[in-house]
Amino acid sequence: MKTVDYHHLDHVKEQQSSKRTLWITLLLTLFFTVVEIIGGVLSQSLALLSDSAHMISDVLALGLSMFAIYMATRKPNDQYTFGFLRFEIIASFLNGLTLILIALWIFVEGIKRMIHPQQVDLGLMLVIASIGLVVNITLTIILSRSMKAENNLNVKSALWHFIGDLLSSVGVIVSALLIRFTGWQAIDPLISMVIGGIICFGGYKIIREAYLILMETVPEKFDLNEIRADLGNIEGIEDVHEMHLWAVSTEHYSLTAHVFARVDIQPFCIILAINEMLKSKYGIGHSTIQIEHAAIHDHGEYGRNFLLNHV
Repeated sequence: MKTVDYHHLDHVKEQQSSKRTLWITLLLTLFFTVVEIIGGVLSQSLALLSDSAHMISDVLALGLSMFAIYMATRKPNDQYTFGFLRFEIIASFLNGLTLILIALWIFVEGIKRMIHPQQVDLGLMLVIASIGLVVNITLTIILSRSMKAENNLNVKSALWHFIGDLLSSVGVIVSALLIRFTGWQAIDPLISMVIGGIICFGGYKIIREAYLILMETVPEKFDLNEIRADLGNIEGIEDVHEMHLWAVSTEHYSLTAHVFARVDIQPFCIILAINEMLKSKYGIGHSTIQIEHAAIHDHGEYGRNFLLNHV
């Protein structure tokens, strides 16, 4: 007979706003990517080509983000007891890594163009960059609004891609204007490398945030000592230890803790008080608490010291 594990939390994300936003963004990006690749090849502009390469990564990143959102809606099963929420973080990590790889490609190509400058078609370069600027401003605004509606590391990683695109479009326009007035062809790869540095910084931020979640570190918004102190103030709790707090995904937190409790108070009442405090004060809706007694449960030196101090 199959055992059914009834979760009181579904461990899923519907994310309708994020899903709709990413579909709109993906279609617009795909269209402009084709336009920019053709324009970059015809104009021989590295700034435009670097931006088109970034746009290709945007299409891949958005496709990965869409898949991550689909995975996050799948319910837990016997093997994936936390559901598939963590795939969102894996996708974000890969998106951040893609940003850094693109930045490195831009640096390498920029150095090559600095050594061997090439003539660029300034008129075509300027027209396509101007169209790209309008598209990227629109997409950045759409994604920014979605971030306010649903805090999602996936959308944040996509937003950094488009912030990079927006800066690329500005850089291409500035590059075209400066080359027209100065005639210095090295401006094109030089501005591309500056854009690459900004893209690299965005990739680093996304990778760092994803890494911290994957390593199950305490989320930056929480102070573990403060939470431990609040738990210790609940009536019946004498000690809190073996405490862990981590994010399964963005805005989905889990906490586990062992507590020494007084024998004259019902453990159910203690757990109820803990759950209510964690949810109301810290927004932590998933906690697992183990009630213990130092004289029964072996805690080695820690337990012996506790008993000596509470005799």
